[in-house]
Amino acid sequence: MKWSTSSKEFENFLKFERNLSKNTISSYLSDLKKLIDYLNKAKINFKPSEITTEIIRDFIYSESKKIKSSTQGRLISSLNLFFDYLILEKIINKNPVEKIDYPKIGSKIPTTLTTTEIDLLIDNARLNKSNGLRNETMIEVLYSCGLRVSELIEIKVSDLYIDEQLLKVVGKGNKERFVPISKIAKKLILNYIESARNHNKIKRGYEDNLFINNRGKKLSRVMIYTILNNLAKQVGLKKKISPHVLRHSFATHLIENGADIISIQKMMGHENIVTTEKYLHVKNKHLIKSVLKYHPRG
Repeated sequence: MKWSTSSKEFENFLKFERNLSKNTISSYLSDLKKLIDYLNKAKINFKPSEITTEIIRDFIYSESKKIKSSTQGRLISSLNLFFDYLILEKIINKNPVEKIDYPKIGSKIPTTLTTTEIDLLIDNARLNKSNGLRNETMIEVLYSCGLRVSELIEIKVSDLYIDEQLLKVVGKGNKERFVPISKIAKKLILNYIESARNHNKIKRGYEDNLFINNRGKKLSRVMIYTILNNLAKQVGLKKKISPHVLRHSFATHLIENGADIISIQKMMGHENIVTTEKYLHVKNKHLIKSVLKYHPRG
């Protein structure tokens, strides 16, 4: 089997059998292309079925000089899945990546905002003359529901269960979950729909999208980042702002106020609880502060 054929069939496998999102599939294919480019450059004319652990190790070593440990780890994971797929298709008997060690990655503490900083962003979003209510609502929903940016831009009006104060979210791999809508978010959403959204001329095909741009279509990921970064500059925030920082803040503030890790995992749509456990450092930090403040030996 040629690389072009195996790449295309691997893409179909990810799309139809694994039901992964476009962005995730794109990442896997991009990593696979790096291996193919390396083989071409090194003039190694091996088919996918002929690749050895030594070739993979040399490739990873060459890439490690120009990428971070986390990116290197993702690269190994992508290739591991590709060769597992070849085993599944009975093209190979053994995965050449299985003996490759993952790089040691330090546990990075996520950047978060304080509630004061979030209020500052939301209050200033409101001041935008043309899209203030929309932007204010988006930031509130991102923060109070702990959404990914891809989940935010895909929210449909039909996903809102206002009376129950629930929002249906379509996450990674098209997996659905329900998250609570806060009273503030509920009020803003209803106000935005009635006072702004429904007065826009919405393009055909986007009638059900909640957040609409000035051209009557759904917002792009880039636009959300732009809105947040512009707001951060306006209020003088020195931290690097992104939709994911609001998501981190959502989880961090829940932990600080006593929420259990299982509930947070479900609300964030994490498949593995290990992903959610990185927020436990906040609880430990909170405990340390309490001891230092209140213990007689503090």
